[in-house]
Amino acid sequence: MTSSNDPPATSHQPLSTKLTWIGILYFAEGFPFGVVFDVLPVYFRVHGVSLAAIGLMSLLELPWTFKAIWSPLVDRFGRRQDWIVPCLLTMAMCLYAMPFLPADRPGLWLWLFLLVFTVASATQDIAIDAYTIGLLRSGEEGVANGIRLSAYRVAIIASGGGLVIVSTWLRWTGAFHLGAGLLVVLAFLAYRSPDLPPRTSQGDGFSLRSLSRWLTEPGGLVVLLFVLTFKLGDASMGRMIKPFWVDSGLSVEEIGFVSTTLGVGATIVGGLAGGILTTRWGIFRALWLLGLLQAVSNLGYAAAAAYSFGHLGIYAASLCESFTGGLGTAAFLAFLMHVCDKRHAATEYALLSALFALARTGAGALSGWGVEQLGYANYFGLTFLLAFPAFALLPWVKPWTEDHANTAPPAP
Repeated sequence: MTSSNDPPATSHQPLSTKLTWIGILYFAEGFPFGVVFDVLPVYFRVHGVSLAAIGLMSLLELPWTFKAIWSPLVDRFGRRQDWIVPCLLTMAMCLYAMPFLPADRPGLWLWLFLLVFTVASATQDIAIDAYTIGLLRSGEEGVANGIRLSAYRVAIIASGGGLVIVSTWLRWTGAFHLGAGLLVVLAFLAYRSPDLPPRTSQGDGFSLRSLSRWLTEPGGLVVLLFVLTFKLGDASMGRMIKPFWVDSGLSVEEIGFVSTTLGVGATIVGGLAGGILTTRWGIFRALWLLGLLQAVSNLGYAAAAAYSFGHLGIYAASLCESFTGGLGTAAFLAFLMHVCDKRHAATEYALLSALFALARTGAGALSGWGVEQLGYANYFGLTFLLAFPAFALLPWVKPWTEDHANTAPPAP
């Protein structure tokens, strides 16, 4: 009999084996994200769906924002695979059914299928993250994190760019059915993954303690406002980029290859460069400089929408926005990790991430209405201005970017 304090059997497996499973599972985690963020805006726009409706579809992202609420259920009941496999099969069924629902007039059933899809995706995220934590031993996290992020990004390229390109050969029905088949294969692989001893959650589930600390800590409310606004310009524009490409007359192949595939690659390069620069410059300086580059890149899309630069101008705007978005994200994530109390880092980081995700969802929901009222050029110019409230907060945020102990310093 094995003591409950003994390490799980999987911890003694070769690291290469663990990394293989992590790569497979995080590919499964990233695949549905690419479908929602990259495939669906193109799919609905080419079917004539209004920009306002496409923007409102950002509300379907709410399960990713609020998944912490039901995460204790995943932690308490069953094996991790008992959650991952059904979620993958559920998403496969939703993708398989998509072509049979009218895309030009999204109705209740289509919205329901998409909501089920994102709830299943958010739930499998919880289980995969928990499985990975249980799989690794101390000291293995660093290399595993690199594999995790790479597999996740490759999955976004495969779904966001790959399915869009495939739709030109097999039509949308074939593309969605291919995606559904891949999810079934991933479900089979997840079923074959090594077992971990089930863990029983000892916590009280989603807690408001961390939120209370941010509201009562001197300067904490400013940090929350900064988290809400730092990427507001990016979030306000992101949902409308794919419809802009469609309305500019670019082919589906161009959208799939340049905007999604090369764009994700540019984001990865930008993230790596941003991480190096943030380490070299410090968080506060990186937030200023990299955040400013992130904001200015929105003007590239505004110019592309206002003037006839042709396809190459739009390509340049896309790659610039993707690269600088990676720069700004690297500085922003470093800030989020830095300001968390080390004693409650996991909970506080989840809370701040959820707050950012909520801002992204709200901004995306209004973006279609904004474009319909102002036009692409004026709206993209407005998103540049929406980045500046965060810069106004930076002087008050600065003490939180400096080295401190487990508790954050008071504001000046």
